[in-house]
Amino acid sequence: MNATLSLASILAEPARRRPEHLALIEGELRITFADLWHQARAQAGALIARGVRPGDRVALLCPNTADFPRAYFAILAAGATVVPVHLLLTAPEMEYVLRDSNATLLICHRMLAETGAAAAAAAGIDMVAPTELVGEAIPAFVSRSPMDTAVVFYTSGTTGTPKGAELSHLNMVMCATVNTFDANEIHRDDIALGALPLFHVFGQTVSMNSHWRIGGTLVLMPRFDAAAAISLMTEHRVDLFHGVPTMYHALIAAAADARALPDLRFCISGGAALPATVLADFERVFGAPILEGYGLSETSPTAAVNQPAYGAEAGSVGHPVWGVDVEIADPDIADRIELLAVGATGEVVVRGHNVFSGYTGRPEATAAAVVDGWFRTGDLGTRDGTGRIRIVDRVKEMILRGGFNVYPTEVEGALLRHPRIAQVAVIGVPDEHYGEEILAVVVPDGELTAAEVVEFGKQQVAKYKYPRRVEFVSELPLGPTHKVLKRELRARFGGAA
Repeated sequence: MNATLSLASILAEPARRRPEHLALIEGELRITFADLWHQARAQAGALIARGVRPGDRVALLCPNTADFPRAYFAILAAGATVVPVHLLLTAPEMEYVLRDSNATLLICHRMLAETGAAAAAAAGIDMVAPTELVGEAIPAFVSRSPMDTAVVFYTSGTTGTPKGAELSHLNMVMCATVNTFDANEIHRDDIALGALPLFHVFGQTVSMNSHWRIGGTLVLMPRFDAAAAISLMTEHRVDLFHGVPTMYHALIAAAADARALPDLRFCISGGAALPATVLADFERVFGAPILEGYGLSETSPTAAVNQPAYGAEAGSVGHPVWGVDVEIADPDIADRIELLAVGATGEVVVRGHNVFSGYTGRPEATAAAVVDGWFRTGDLGTRDGTGRIRIVDRVKEMILRGGFNVYPTEVEGALLRHPRIAQVAVIGVPDEHYGEEILAVVVPDGELTAAEVVEFGKQQVAKYKYPRRVEFVSELPLGPTHKVLKRELRARFGGAA
């Protein structure tokens, strides 16, 4: 293939077209596209001087500061592959990522230097701080083939050993382009808040790369706090916010004490199902619509989203994005894809320019995940006659109670209609009689008893769906992307009744 393509273009092009426009705001720091691209090329020069070559894997351990995009695009400009590292991993977990990805170098922010140094030493590779990458700016980025790997995202799903999902330059550039010009109405002078972790595919593609694809300004937030986010969005006149449902819930709660609220044009939600109550409350309080989307690390991530062209619908993740097919297949057939009729519930499968190349060093896992050209997501969903997709739940999180399928997301949405249930997570726990029983883990908003929760559930859903067990907690365990960690709830409350 003679064609070339680099994800580095995401920064290089606005630096050429809008050199003096602000690319980045972080605290008191203001950086234009021209300056950020020059800094990235200077770091790329330093990487090349250290022996980094095209195709090498360079790990990046950095919070949402200017150091992240600077080093990210430096790695890409040098022709290497970025391996973003989860900030909350232990040193042995980081060592695993470094070894499994075949990383040759770790770029580590000073805030994480102790853990990073231990991991790098155990993996037998060098570590360098972003501030130590000082070199001669290379004149242009190193060209790559469109199918060369640009980024490796480590994903373990709900269980199992983390796997490195390899995303090509074509995957990442196309996803950013389609997000910007087809799926959403993003304007070149828009300002977005980057509160999602940039090491995660959602924050990296949707907040950073998609926004810079059109040359907009990104306000970085190193750590999400709802009150601080409202203040930042108001101060910088932010137009767009990207988040997961728990973030929207926190913003609604913090709005009551805010001096002023931002004038948002629209928001994007992903990562987990958005409860209808949260969507309605947010739109009432902030006056801005939330467009729910759907995707995974293996799909770059965007596969479907509520789009202006089709109109938004609560409870749906919208239609497939441009150039991507999303269908429903029989989840019980492993060796081929058999698509189901409109309206049937089955496994969501995806094909298109956004589907990853495979898992690093795992040909069997790749073959099981990509069948007949379709990526098997492991999610259950439905598709209506217009192509609109609804996600029911994860295949593995579905509860089988007495022979009946129960989808936790549906039960959670029903329980959240109760005025004194602030948050809820529904899980299946072992039961001698039914196989699995339904447990609701509730964060109450006021006085509430388990009996009240059970009785309310009876009124909202079918007899086999309502929770028989209730546990109260002050807060739900959240990961760095603010998704509820149900595996922790299962470990805590999963004993047989």
